[in-house]
Amino acid sequence: MNRLAHHQGIHKFFFTLGLTLQLSKPVIKHLIHIVDALTTKGFSGTLTDIHYWSFHPNHRTTLSHFFTKSPWNEERLLGKLQEWILSQVERLAKRKNQPLFVSIDDTICQKTKPSSRAAHAIQGCDWHYSHKDHQSVWGHSLVWLMVHTFTQAFPFAFRLYDKKAGKSKIDLAIEMLSSLKVKRAQPVYVLMDSWYPSKKLIEACLKQGFHVIAMLKTNRILYPKGIAIQAKQFARYIESKDTRLVTVGQERYRVYRYEGAIHGLDDAVVLLAWKADQPMAPEHLHCILSTDRELGDEDILRYYAQRWTIECFFRQAKDQLKLDGYRVRHIRAVKRYWAVVLLACVYSIAESRQNLSTGLELLRSRKDHSVVEFIYDAAKQDIPIDVIKKQLHVA
Repeated sequence: MNRLAHHQGIHKFFFTLGLTLQLSKPVIKHLIHIVDALTTKGFSGTLTDIHYWSFHPNHRTTLSHFFTKSPWNEERLLGKLQEWILSQVERLAKRKNQPLFVSIDDTICQKTKPSSRAAHAIQGCDWHYSHKDHQSVWGHSLVWLMVHTFTQAFPFAFRLYDKKAGKSKIDLAIEMLSSLKVKRAQPVYVLMDSWYPSKKLIEACLKQGFHVIAMLKTNRILYPKGIAIQAKQFARYIESKDTRLVTVGQERYRVYRYEGAIHGLDDAVVLLAWKADQPMAPEHLHCILSTDRELGDEDILRYYAQRWTIECFFRQAKDQLKLDGYRVRHIRAVKRYWAVVLLACVYSIAESRQNLSTGLELLRSRKDHSVVEFIYDAAKQDIPIDVIKKQLHVA
């Protein structure tokens, strides 16, 4: 019986990526079924679900083997994906004469802490402080890198933060940035929240020819007229008449522009900003750094607002693609699971040419149609109903 039509769509995408030459036929077949299952509504992250939702013909244990032991190279898969993503965003940025953005952030895939008696705990988990929950939670901490323009965003790379391995999140971010081989026809801005802009990471960005736009902690040292002072102390001397009103999207801000040295950088712009409807008190102060001194205040704030893209990605990847839903235990299997989520995510975005949620809606409606057509074709060929049911796992 013919393959479901939407499986052909996934195969075509793999072909475009150049994966069909890199990976064996059985591996490609597994990946098609897995991407299909991940993008199905109701998917929960388990192997049983992958088996069920993708009408997978083989026994479920072959899936577990595929994630844990099968000799395929997920790094090669990610490498091909990254080449394709970069060609897409570079083309877009060039066509619209816009900058390229790279966002760095981390997220926690929370897991239940196993009891001391658990024979098989998920490998690589640890206690990580969650800013969202204001407490430590058990799970995997992942540092992600996204590449985007104003209109299109793709998750690009991830690294597992392992406290025992001795690499900091900053080190992992630098590692991923070094794999970003951009032609640099357009300016590149690396966006990050206040946890990341260390001297080491900023220098790594500048060395690659990238600019940095980042939120700074308000205790960062500035040097107005050569005097060292924390940004929040300095802000006490700023009056509303020293600021200018800047509108970004729906928000208005009072902005004071500082140009000069900051701790760890000789020459930068720091915007000291307050929402226009809030008092200019230290607790309402935001400090935004830009290493590009040519940018105007509006652009610095507008570009920084693009960092929201990665927050949305985390939420959608967990809600819709079950980025944190896995139950595989072996660390290799867990990393492969994330690689496949990344693949499914990029496929969804590529198919809709918009964003993840639009892509998933499109794929889900396609799948519904495809199943109906499959049944219709089978009935026309007088295939017994039991055979059809078996194929669609309703037997």
